[in-house]
Amino acid sequence: MRSPHEILKKYWGYDSFRPLQEDIIQSVLAGNDTLGLMPTGGGKSITFQVPGMILDGLTLVVTPIISLMKDQVDNLLERRIKACYLYAGLSFSETKKVFEKCRFGKYKFLYVSPERLCSKSFVDQLRLMNLSMIVVDEAHCISQWGYDFRPSFLQIASIRQYFPDTPVLALTATATEVVVDDIVKQLEFRKPAIFKKSFARDNLSYVVRPTDEKIRELVHILKSVSGSAIVYVRSRKRTKEIADQLIRFGISADFYHAGLYVEDKADKQNKWKSGEIRVIVATNAFGMGIDKPDVRVVVHVDIPNSLEEYYQEAGRAGRDGKRSYAVLLTGHNDERTLRRHITDSYPERDFIKMVYEMLCNHLHVALGEGYQHQYEFNFELFCRTFKFPILPTHSALKLLTQAGYIEYIEEMDHQSRVMILATKEELYHIHTSNADVDKVLQALLRTYTGLFSDYVFINESVLSFRYGLTDQQIYDALIELTRLRILHYIPRKRTAYIVITTSREEPKYVQIPLTIYEHQRERMEQRIESVIGYAFGSSVCREKILLSYFGENIHDNCGNCDVCIAEKQKSSYTQEDVRSGILYMAQLKPRNIEEFVSTLAFSKDDIMDNLSFLVDEGFLKFDADTDTYFNPVPLQ
Repeated sequence: MRSPHEILKKYWGYDSFRPLQEDIIQSVLAGNDTLGLMPTGGGKSITFQVPGMILDGLTLVVTPIISLMKDQVDNLLERRIKACYLYAGLSFSETKKVFEKCRFGKYKFLYVSPERLCSKSFVDQLRLMNLSMIVVDEAHCISQWGYDFRPSFLQIASIRQYFPDTPVLALTATATEVVVDDIVKQLEFRKPAIFKKSFARDNLSYVVRPTDEKIRELVHILKSVSGSAIVYVRSRKRTKEIADQLIRFGISADFYHAGLYVEDKADKQNKWKSGEIRVIVATNAFGMGIDKPDVRVVVHVDIPNSLEEYYQEAGRAGRDGKRSYAVLLTGHNDERTLRRHITDSYPERDFIKMVYEMLCNHLHVALGEGYQHQYEFNFELFCRTFKFPILPTHSALKLLTQAGYIEYIEEMDHQSRVMILATKEELYHIHTSNADVDKVLQALLRTYTGLFSDYVFINESVLSFRYGLTDQQIYDALIELTRLRILHYIPRKRTAYIVITTSREEPKYVQIPLTIYEHQRERMEQRIESVIGYAFGSSVCREKILLSYFGENIHDNCGNCDVCIAEKQKSSYTQEDVRSGILYMAQLKPRNIEEFVSTLAFSKDDIMDNLSFLVDEGFLKFDADTDTYFNPVPLQ
């Protein structure tokens, strides 16, 4: 048996492991059920990919993030490690080929979504395979106490009965103590080995900046802190809007969200990773599996719904150990917006039943029918057709998924793929009257390998650029080659899917259990309150709040967050210093509160208190029309 260090060096080129990696690997190799709690950027994938190469058999990796699934498989293939993944968009013949190769030991890693485990046909195929390890990535999703509960994860324990001697490795970057206990329970760990790295980040300064002019504050931060940056927002539309605004301020920026084509995502990622683009403005779709060590600042323009999400995203700053900043911008409407997320996430039960009824009508599913049928689904068209609000409707579909009535697989981008059906000998005798057809066939053979044995992802734009053909010419030629049975071409498509997991019910019989609705709503309310305490408190060290949330009790303050720095500054200045600074600024020109706070090196509370004092005493005037303070005494 080769050693973990040999495998690490041969396939990844590293001489040593990061903290905890080797401990987790040795635990798995010893046959233990293992839970690894490793903050973002800790190198979780190495902990199962290295032992997966050592153990004799197939490693099953269950992960909820389809884009990450594809990225990891691509990375393994680049290292000449045989890996594959299953997702809803694969054809029957493609799925069959994957199963065959897994059974005959042609792959070392099989990645699947948790929803696959609900399929009896999949489990039947799995039982024929030699599983050496079961990996549960983003393991917090198995816990109803977690911030991203996925009921399909609960199926993982049921497959253990078929592989009683196969160890389970569960991995997550963020989990509270309650969630850790629940993961161990739900996965039916035997003598669990738990490895936990401290959530403390000595080089990361947590900062909360109250402001009602977030873009101006964002520009100020990006011009004050050099280096690479990530800016997180909640909506796809806003990613482009803010990136465009940053460009107008002379800051190199681009945008990223889950709705982009695969090639666009890769292009934007590569430009950002190489430094060609300094700032990426993104939704939470960005960051998974992207290891850029020199991110100097992560700014959240919108507040996440949980401290787990915030910690994971903020933790993408400063992985190289150098001083970096995680900045959260807060406005006076943010607290109300956070609380509204609760009602959007848990709409009324009658509304959920109405969404279910209209969904079945939309998909033409009759009462008593539809069991295990899969349908392509256009979410925007559905909402537009029935005049449903977007956020509550999206939440209703997720709750119906958790209740077991449907499976909602959100929008996926399926690249074009081709497999050649003719033999190599037959290709020599193929002649068509269409020059484009011959040219495209030759272009495929020169550009891609493996076309005769499996479906291969292709990029029409690459073929167009290299061989001087338009996308339409390539498409028409591939369709013609498919008609002639020379190859099979599956064009690129972006779609979502609905699987009706039980036969259609009458709305009055649709039940959303307490555990899915009331109990989860209560837990979301608790998470929101924790975020509000972090974002709008100003007296407790930010890192201490985060570590306490994850079950780490520390006595010392971090000394680097905005609260700690404000405390240090308080001891180094008097109230007279604050008043002098305010009066000097107001003498130069009228100022709003944000200008005082962002310019003066005093705490916001001290500035606010002294502004009130100076107005009450007549030293300053307040102009309600412009929301500015000015000094009535002319500058000498």
